[in-house]
Amino acid sequence: MTERIGSSASFDVVVVGAGLAGFCAALSATEAGARVLLIEKQGKAGGSTVLSGGFFAFADTPEQAAQGVSDSAELLLDDLRSVAGGEADEALIAAYSRGQNQLYRWLVRLGTSFADLELSAGQSVPRSHRTDPDALIGRLSHRFIEAGGTVLYDTRAIRILRPRPEGPVTGLVVASGEGEQAIEASAVVLTTGGFVWSDDLLGNFAPHQKAALRVGGLGNTGDGLRMAWQLGAGFRDMGQIKGTFGAHPETRPEKHEIMLAFYLGAIMVNRQGRRFIDESVSYKLLGDACLAQMPDRMAFQVLDHTIFENSPPGVPLFDPRPALDRGLLIRADTLEALAEKCGIDAAALKETIALYNADVEKGRDSAFGRDGLCNHAGALIPIAKPPFYAYPSTTVLLATYCGLTIDPHARVIDIAGRPIEGLYAAGEIAGGFHGVAYMTGSSLGKSAFFGRVAGQSAAALARVVS
Repeated sequence: MTERIGSSASFDVVVVGAGLAGFCAALSATEAGARVLLIEKQGKAGGSTVLSGGFFAFADTPEQAAQGVSDSAELLLDDLRSVAGGEADEALIAAYSRGQNQLYRWLVRLGTSFADLELSAGQSVPRSHRTDPDALIGRLSHRFIEAGGTVLYDTRAIRILRPRPEGPVTGLVVASGEGEQAIEASAVVLTTGGFVWSDDLLGNFAPHQKAALRVGGLGNTGDGLRMAWQLGAGFRDMGQIKGTFGAHPETRPEKHEIMLAFYLGAIMVNRQGRRFIDESVSYKLLGDACLAQMPDRMAFQVLDHTIFENSPPGVPLFDPRPALDRGLLIRADTLEALAEKCGIDAAALKETIALYNADVEKGRDSAFGRDGLCNHAGALIPIAKPPFYAYPSTTVLLATYCGLTIDPHARVIDIAGRPIEGLYAAGEIAGGFHGVAYMTGSSLGKSAFFGRVAGQSAAALARVVS
């Protein structure tokens, strides 16, 4: 139920943050028999989840089988290792790879359907399963409240209660319009997201990303990170914060204008009309490369009509038709006219595309070694059939993909390598999963997976304590 709580409040588990990880934690703990309170400092649920494309990275699913895609937990793990560049916590990515199919089945049992299957960043086979993130959050919220859970909105966590420095967590202090209140709990689960809207934390950990556009959940200011920091929590991947390439300069927090046409065959050029990277790598690496393009840290995704026509209709991030309808995708009958409309060097653009098309005929890009559309998969496509299109693109910081050190049970680990008893974390606040880059669908995937794990672990602890 959504309600006020009394001045003397006690729960088995308190979850902080009502996004995907938070609702998965809260519902799982409730299913395990715990009395659960979920608090959210914003006036509504969703966080960054409802701003996402809704993709989950799952392997060995009915959707893949229906399309003849052969995938496995082992191949998923290999891809996660590769994308992370050896920097991911092996225990976390192994746990996800082993358990993601069970998560998939749990979500389906709750009524979730996955409409599309796409090949995306970091994947050697198509495994991006799309669902409606708004509908998913609504479904999880309904199930949680129906099961007897309590949700408080406009309620902010202030401080985690831990009476003894080496002792267990005993609850937390929250603030709302009613003032501050201490809530007793055997376990606290932090699912407060990242810190894209914190100037001081970004300045400390990722000053190079301050030039990127910033979007993401407006509540993502690092609250949970700071509270756990006070208890001596360890951090992971703070130096790996990267923006996402593909955002139109008109992208805003309330409206994401992002297109990933480079995974369909488009190339990327800068103002000088030159390519500057292998377009098939993770869009996190593309994002860093774009930030280095001067004078305005801009690039253009250039495609022809063949790529345009073959794009999947209605699939967010991959369908260029809505962008054309809204005037965001630039169209011209010749490359010279396209260059003029974009304000880039026409002669250089023609030369770049001519060299690229010659390489496509040979089967491999001689400039940057691109040998596929995405992560070495898919045949290269020439940019040859008019009309031609360009999508102005820059780097956007959607999430911070780093944070607290956790173990496969979602326990928060302190700087000495010991679990902080009663404290768990999941979602964007948790580090150790992505490493140097990012696989599409792994953010929502790990949020739901470790959210569920955190809820189950917290409920189990509460049973022991009581």
